[in-house]
Order: sequence, then C-alpha cells, then structure tokens
Amino acid sequence: MMRLLVAFFILCLSALPAAAQSGQLSLEGKPIQGGLMRGKTAPGATVTFDGKTMRVAEDGVFLIGFGREAPAEMTVEVRLPSGRALTRTLQVEQRSYDVQRIDGLPQTMVTPPPELLARIRSENAEIQRARDLDTAVPFFRSGFIWPALGRISGIYGSQRILNGQPRQPHYGIDIAAPKGTRVVTPADGVVALVHPDMYYTGATIVIDHGHGLTSAFLHLDETFVEVGEIVRQGQRIATVGSSGRSTGAHLDWRVNLFDIRLDPALLAGPMPKTGAEEASPASAGGAKATAPGAPAPRTQ
Repeated sequence: MMRLLVAFFILCLSALPAAAQSGQLSLEGKPIQGGLMRGKTAPGATVTFDGKTMRVAEDGVFLIGFGREAPAEMTVEVRLPSGRALTRTLQVEQRSYDVQRIDGLPQTMVTPPPELLARIRSENAEIQRARDLDTAVPFFRSGFIWPALGRISGIYGSQRILNGQPRQPHYGIDIAAPKGTRVVTPADGVVALVHPDMYYTGATIVIDHGHGLTSAFLHLDETFVEVGEIVRQGQRIATVGSSGRSTGAHLDWRVNLFDIRLDPALLAGPMPKTGAEEASPASAGGAKATAPGAPAPRTQ
C-alpha cells in the first residue's frame, strides 16, 4: 500500500508542470474573422501572434485580433519568464461578405480630383499615427457598448461597387440616425485625434483604448472632446452628421488593433431594439450604405 501511495504522489508531481503550463495561457472570445480575443498569461511573458509581438499588461492581459481575411488557422505563441514556451493553435471561423452597389454618385466621390491627393495622403497619415499608438493603459477593460443607436445601414466586410467600379471592402459599421443624434465613446480611452473636416470622413475622432486598440468615428457633425482627454464609456463625444464623403446622416464606427481591421458589431453585441426603432429609414434621412472610405481611403 505504501509503495502505491508513493508511486501516486510521484505521478502527481510529474503532472504539475503540464497543469501549471495550461494555466499560464487562457483566451476569452471567439476566433472569427473580424473578431477580437483577450488573453491572459504570466506577468512578464512575451506573446507573439501572426509574427508580431503583442503588448502584455503588468498582470498578463493581452489582445489578439483577426482581420477580414484571417486564415482558417492561426497560432498564439507565449514565452514565459521561466523560458518555457507555450503555443495555442486557433481555428478561425471564416465568413462570407455582402456586396453593395451604390450608383449615381458624383464622380468626385468615387475618384478624388488630383489636386486633393496631397491633402488625402496627409489626412491618412494622421489617422495612421493615431492607430499606431501602443498605450500601456488597458482602457479596453471597460468593455464595449454601441456609440450611437439607429438603423444599421452598412456592415463590416461588405464589398462596395461605386458607379460600377469595385472598391476596397467597408471596414466599419454604419449607424443611420438623424443629424444631431448623440455619439458616446463605446469604451474607456484617451482621445488620440480630433479633426474638423477630413476629405473622406469629415469631422473625425479617434479614441485610443490601449494596447493598439482604437475606435474611429466618422462623418460627425459636432465634436465635444480634445486630444489627450481621457473619456469614459458612455460619455458624449460628438453628434451624428453627414460631413465628408457621405450620402446621408449616419455614424461610421471603425475599430482597429493596430493595422488589423475589426468588426465593431462583434465587440458591442446586438444593437438594442430601441436603437433600431429610434432611427427609421425616413427619420435617418434615407442614409444608404454611404461612401465613407469606399473610394480607397486605405487608412480610414
């Protein structure tokens, strides 16, 4: 009997490293194209995903994201402070995307005049600088809510054909609502950019949620925040407008993890029913899938 107990004790000890190893990496969320997952590992660990080193918070929290065309299989690699290596292979759900046709647009909304290209490049660079921020504070812990309530008039990943010309996919979600509708920050963060009138996106705000996660709010009317201001989830930051290249009053909300374009709807969950009721097609000014960014604003 004693020998059996000793053997059992030794077996349990030999299993501890594997158990400890599995407890050093956990992931929350769904691996799906356009999705975001939150991970947890040992403090001081190094996390690599898709060949890139991800920021790890002091308590071991990190983020990974899946773009519109993310492959069916991706791997998270973790190097613990002890030197032990952990890997987790994820099966990424693949999605199909809608094709939207918008005809009858002014040609300048499809192809910008040559004299405006310098302005467009400069504004794209401003957006890119905001999205390149790697703030250590994990503001995203607040979770996400919808920044405005209304009718969904444009969805993530949809391919747009403007006046018969295929353009890059739409990387945000359009919320049709009357001009002046309240826009709030969907999660805690710090204001990284406020611009009164960009060529494509009009009045634009970018909020940094930490660790490279940002939200952009396009085609606004009024803005009520300043660069560097810390904002809390639900705080009013702007109102819905139709500025820039837009066909009706709406909010175009976009979310990035650095250069990975995410689906905002996967972060916020279903739109509250009252939101869809508050902005019918008539009250929303007939906003259709707008032209925001469809004419190839690569960093918008």
